[in-house]
Amino acid sequence: MADGAAGPPPGQVRRLVLHGSRGVVSRCRDFTARALADWGWIPADGEEAEERVEDVLLLVSEVVTNACLHAGGPEELVLRHGDGLLRVEVYDASPEHPHIRVPRSAALPGGHGLLVLNRLAGAWGSRDKGPGAVGKVVWLEIGAPPGRGRGGAD
Repeated sequence: MADGAAGPPPGQVRRLVLHGSRGVVSRCRDFTARALADWGWIPADGEEAEERVEDVLLLVSEVVTNACLHAGGPEELVLRHGDGLLRVEVYDASPEHPHIRVPRSAALPGGHGLLVLNRLAGAWGSRDKGPGAVGKVVWLEIGAPPGRGRGGAD
């Protein structure tokens, strides 16, 4: 996990303002799928590209679910796409940053979301929202499927 100092990629940005947690995970997945379609990730071009899209949708589900469970719900989902990279940012009002729990049995429910993030995301982390703002941003980055998403003006 890193602190986000590298900054988001240049390119296109999509924002979804959120209120509450009811139905928010599916709304965020649908919003992300539409953005990926607009950016040429969908329809996927082969098995590796399909897996990359599924990874992105799973990762969005995980970080949004974590905001619902541990931070009172997400406030905003931001997608940044450019230079062969997708950055997902989830804003919430909790100042507590995520941390990986002590490993536990895979058979037990819960506590596995950040392990999934570690495995599938190219990088991830969290940062404070900024001066005068309460809360944090949990972000992740994942590379575009091969042959997709290169260049800043996708």
